[in-house]
Amino acid sequence: MTITHDASERLMTPGEVAAMFRVDPKTVTRWASAGRIGSIRTPGGHRRFRESEVRTLLDGLTSEAHH
Repeated sequence: MTITHDASERLMTPGEVAAMFRVDPKTVTRWASAGRIGSIRTPGGHRRFRESEVRTLLDGLTSEAHH
């Protein structure tokens, strides 16, 4: 099965996602393994995350924190 994505969509590394959430990159990898955030595997086996999905998740968490 091939997963396609919008070529204009920026893909983020676990380190970039971790910096946005202020967590360790290993935490981001655990979230992906648990299905909390979607990820794409590169041909080399590395995880990448869609920027739009990361921002949506971050917005959801920050809006919950303000309630």
